[in-house]
Amino acid sequence: MTVAFIFAGQGAQYLGMGRDLYDQESLVQETFAKASDVLRYDIAKLIFTEEEKLNQTQYTQPAILTVSVAFWRLLNARGLKADVVAGLSLGEYSALVASGALDFKEAVALVNKRGKYMTEATPVGIGKMVAVLNANRALIEEKCQEASVKGVVSPTNYNTPKQVVIGGEVEAVDEAVSLLEQVGVKRIIPLNVSGPFHTALLKPAAEKLAIALKEVSVYDLKVPVISNTTAQVMQRNKVKDLLTKQVMSAVHFDESIELMKAMGATIFVEIGPGKVLSGFLRKIDKNLIISRVENCATLAKTCELLGGKA
Repeated sequence: MTVAFIFAGQGAQYLGMGRDLYDQESLVQETFAKASDVLRYDIAKLIFTEEEKLNQTQYTQPAILTVSVAFWRLLNARGLKADVVAGLSLGEYSALVASGALDFKEAVALVNKRGKYMTEATPVGIGKMVAVLNANRALIEEKCQEASVKGVVSPTNYNTPKQVVIGGEVEAVDEAVSLLEQVGVKRIIPLNVSGPFHTALLKPAAEKLAIALKEVSVYDLKVPVISNTTAQVMQRNKVKDLLTKQVMSAVHFDESIELMKAMGATIFVEIGPGKVLSGFLRKIDKNLIISRVENCATLAKTCELLGGKA
């Protein structure tokens, strides 16, 4: 069997995520402690008690990375490894840690900066994001292009064949929504996000991130990582460039899953808080075998599925 691990992105966080595994597993506690050393604040306290901070991008990103890597380490300790990995947006950093390309502590420091840069680039109120359901992709792209006379607007996430997220400046997004409604698109859902991520508005963040990445070491990828930006296998010498582009480029999640399937993956394990990606997977291909790791119960089920130690 070929196993794919996929890592959760921003928006999946919730207060208390991973608490039961933290209480029972020293490996999770060690991972949290390493992150706290880098961040110079108690990440466990943040995740378990500080909901307002947890939902602020600069805190959300290291929190999700820490939780996701902790859960991945639990699987590794039970002898369970992936044949290919990917992550949704922020989750790509967890995937790179899982592949051996990034050191965990360096990744924590990096996403801490990434979150700050993204917050600075898109102050609250400057933009918005909406999910467009059951519409032709080419039509969505066409209407975004037409609406761009009002400002920045573009597809940001190709999540499933029937769900595309668009984002950008408020007026331009509203214009795109109006144009789509005029041609009969009925299901358009505003998203509760802190900024119009994966759009050209994030160019200042990408530029700062490129500078921060110069100080980061990238190691050989022991497991193939599928890039959000290209939906292709990452090469070591392209990792920094792709991470720079990723922050302001659309996420091609469903295409990434199709490539993983073409590489033989039949079992997909979502690692991190929530079950957003599992939902996407079911809409991409209902025949996939899907499992999750976010608490003691789901860890046990995944170990049973994959044949690891409980």
